[in-house]
Amino acid sequence: MVAESPSSIKNEVVGGRYRLGEVIGRGGMSSVYCARDENLGRDVALKLFAPQAPDTEELKRQEAEIALLATLNHPGLVTLFDAGIDDRIPDEPRPFLTMELVEGQDLRNRIRHSRVPLEELSVIGAGIADALAYVHGLGIIHRDIKPGNILLVQIRPGEPLRPKLTDFGIARIADSTRLTATGSMVGTAAYLSPEQALGKPLSSATDIYSLGLVLLECIKGTVEYPGSPVESAVARLHRAPEIPEDVPAEWADLIRSMTAIEPLERPAAADIETSLRQALVSPASTPGELAPETTRVLPAMPFHPPSITAEESVDELRQAAAPATEARGVEPGDDGTGSGGTGSVTAAKEPAPAAVARNLHPQMRTKRFWLALVLGLVVVAAAVAAVLMTVSAQAPADVVPYPTVTGALGDHLQELQKSVQP
Repeated sequence: MVAESPSSIKNEVVGGRYRLGEVIGRGGMSSVYCARDENLGRDVALKLFAPQAPDTEELKRQEAEIALLATLNHPGLVTLFDAGIDDRIPDEPRPFLTMELVEGQDLRNRIRHSRVPLEELSVIGAGIADALAYVHGLGIIHRDIKPGNILLVQIRPGEPLRPKLTDFGIARIADSTRLTATGSMVGTAAYLSPEQALGKPLSSATDIYSLGLVLLECIKGTVEYPGSPVESAVARLHRAPEIPEDVPAEWADLIRSMTAIEPLERPAAADIETSLRQALVSPASTPGELAPETTRVLPAMPFHPPSITAEESVDELRQAAAPATEARGVEPGDDGTGSGGTGSVTAAKEPAPAAVARNLHPQMRTKRFWLALVLGLVVVAAAVAAVLMTVSAQAPADVVPYPTVTGALGDHLQELQKSVQP
């Protein structure tokens, strides 16, 4: 723990412009002061880290990382104004951050007062998930999501409290997987992810797991994995979080997916934010589905009508008549009544041309055949009539050209032509 600062530190100036005031927070690696920015005349929160070893490379790494965090700008994040190194004691340089001073309570004190209703939790969860989606997109991991790092701000009177995530990136600077000299893990053990507890490489899924435990604590009013750091870290490796039975199924499914042991099974922050936005407008304050199936619309295929000649239409009629013969399982020599040939039923065979010709005879009783035949005659009759009208105006009356069609269809065409001759 950072040693208690002597009272003489009050009113001292850090970084040449920040006059320190009262201590408003204290953690394992830093202390937070209310400070006055004398250059701009505004109050800020100044986070002063514990003294570091005079290692030039380490200080450069921290300075570069703090400078990156100072560029973040999101309504769900406490804005970082400045960063630097407090070198008043040359042998004990201390990095510091200056942030906006947020007035209000944090989520930890809110949970101590009472459990958080689902409609209020929807606002808090959606806001933090939105902030995490922003920083995860920049490749930054918080690594210390907990109720004490979520501030609740009243933006306008009568509106729900809005969350702001603070201490962003501090766990990254003070590597939460590193062990101290006493063997205790730096960080808040109750909200560590399984991979943090095991010292494995971390990803953005680490923040998702911790946020899932925070949401569950808001619902239950108690810490899910209490106890000593070792007991708390080991407990999550042996049992999943216990979700009360009276929690709506949508909330239970969301928390269960966020606290999955495998990091790859946890949803992304953007998906959680979308799900919780649905809860904001739901009468029962229930989140939506995490990964809804998207509807894919296939492009329309252009239709090109085929060019069919009279001979091709006859072939199609023959092919259409063949399955009818095969479906009855009749030998080519059978007439379909059971009295002709041997009358034996066999497997479907390729019909002979003669059988197909008989099937196309006008005495055929198949309804499909008659329908196709009538439609074919109507089309051909219309075509012949159009040809006759055109030729009659240009050629002698005794010359009537028409397409040559053989078979039963040709016979019908000849009869039709004779009936229309003058």
